[in-house]
Parts: sequence; structure tokens; C-alpha cells
Amino acid sequence: MQTDFLDAHERHWRDAGQLFSSERYANADHLYGFSAECGLKRLMLVFGMKMDSVRDWPDEETDRKHIDVIWAHYETYRSGNPQGVNYGLPTPNPFKGWKASDRYANESNFTQASVQAHQTGAEHINRLIKQAQREGLIT
Repeated sequence: MQTDFLDAHERHWRDAGQLFSSERYANADHLYGFSAECGLKRLMLVFGMKMDSVRDWPDEETDRKHIDVIWAHYETYRSGNPQGVNYGLPTPNPFKGWKASDRYANESNFTQASVQAHQTGAEHINRLIKQAQREGLIT
């Protein structure tokens, strides 16, 4: 299957919201992280990230990380591109403690409060994606 960061961002965002509303915090948290990651990677493509056309993934290994690392790494693309001026991220990184491996954690470790920080971070990226679509950077 072909990589589609935009579709993955939007799909994970919608599903995370539904899970959060149903108090399914563990899976919502996981999807907020992946939604944010996919959204940033779509923006990174706009700002110069290269893809390996054979493997259909980011060319650079540092671009193949999850949101806990990509949040800070995104800045190298955004700040180096004139189109990135209005696409900054808040600090500190709300996903600093998020780990993809948390999918193996017990559901009782996830609370509404702990997931809300990741929801807010993903929401910020969702707004950046919508802005990029309005401004014609993403079609």
C-alpha cells in the first residue's frame, strides 16, 4: 500500500476523538500520537522531507521516528523553509513521554487527564494541516 500521511492523520484523528468520547483512553492516546506523527510528516514533505520511492517511507532514518522524537525534528524542516514561517509548534513537546510501545501497557495506566495533553498536541497539528490546506500547501 502507498503511504498517505494526510489520510492517516485524518483517520487517526477522527478515531481518537470517538474513542476519547467513549472513555477508551488507552487507544485514544495511541491514535492521538499517530495522528500527530502523520500530520507532521505530511507537513515535513511540504517543507522538504524526501521519500524513498522504493520503500515508500522517509529517506532519512531520523524522519522515520514516532511523535515523541518527530515533534522536535520537524523544526529542522519548518525553520529551513520560507513557507514554514506560520507553522510552528508549541513548547514543550506534549508527546515527550508518549511511546508507541505504550500500546502494550495496561489500560488502567491511561486517564482522561493524561490523554488530554496528547489530544491538545494532536489538535494543534490538525489545525496546522487545515491551515496548509486553506493556503494551498496541501491538496
